[in-house]
Parts: sequence; C-alpha cells; structure tokens
Amino acid sequence: MNDVLNQFNQAIDTWINFLDDYSFETLLKKPIPGSWSLGQVYMHLLEDTPWHIGQIKEALATDANSQEDMHDNAKWMFRHNQFPDTQIEGAATNDSVPQPVSKEELRRQLDFIRKDVNELCQSTDLSKSVGKTRHPGLLYFSALDWLQFTGMHMRHHLRQKKRIDTQLQSG
Repeated sequence: MNDVLNQFNQAIDTWINFLDDYSFETLLKKPIPGSWSLGQVYMHLLEDTPWHIGQIKEALATDANSQEDMHDNAKWMFRHNQFPDTQIEGAATNDSVPQPVSKEELRRQLDFIRKDVNELCQSTDLSKSVGKTRHPGLLYFSALDWLQFTGMHMRHHLRQKKRIDTQLQSG
C-alpha cells in the first residue's frame, strides 16, 4: 500500500508544484479552440479525484461486490500502472469543464485532497479492504485499486499538460 500512496503523493505534489510555473492568465489560455486550458485540466482533476476518494471510502465500508472483477482493459492498466498512451475522447473532453477561480483555490483544493487521502491511509489499511465499487467503464475496484487508479489518472493528465505546454509555446 505504501508504494501506491507514495505514487499518489508524487502525482498530486507534481500538480501542486506546477502551479508555481504559470501565471493565472496562462492557466486560462486555451491553446486551440475547443481544447482545454491547463486550468480546465486542474478543474477536471478536482472534479474527479474527490469522487474517486468517495469510492475508496465506500469500498472500505462494505464487503459488497468482493467477487466482482475489473474489466480486462483495467487489468492492463493496473499491470502497467498507467493509462494507455492515447487521448481519451468522451463526455469529459467537452467544453463543460469550468475555468478555475484562482491559483490559490486550485492549490487549496489539491492540498485538501492530499491531506484527506493521507489521513485515510494512516487510519486504515486499504489493502485489507474486500469490498469493491463499480467504475462506470472499468467495472469493479477495491479501495486500494481506487487509490492506484487516482494516481494513474493524475499521471495520465501530465501527458495532456505536456501537449498544452507545447501548443502554448508554439502559438
């Protein structure tokens, strides 16, 4: 469990530290019409991650679905500890993701998430959880799976950040 928690902490710390590299105005810039700004990537992480944490807590509180399995695509992801290196299209890629209000608010929310996860992991051994909850597309995850998935999700969006950085520099 410590490796998974360390990877989560490294991923969220990376996102927190990147805030120092950008002005608020730069965070709001969309490199091309119809794409996300870096601020929207942050907002996406701040929308999804608390839901993931809720799934961790729900899986800890139940023994339901313990015999259920994750999708084969998820098995590949967990075996490689990463999302496939592809751009994922879907509802989450549309323009409905809001822009942030401020850099300080992004930092505050990321710090809160980090603290919440670390306190949860200090008080509970996620690896002993037998309950699972359903991911909308990848089927069933245990509490520890959800934590690993959250770190993978944050690292996946670092690729998107790199593409946005490249587009902003060339634009």
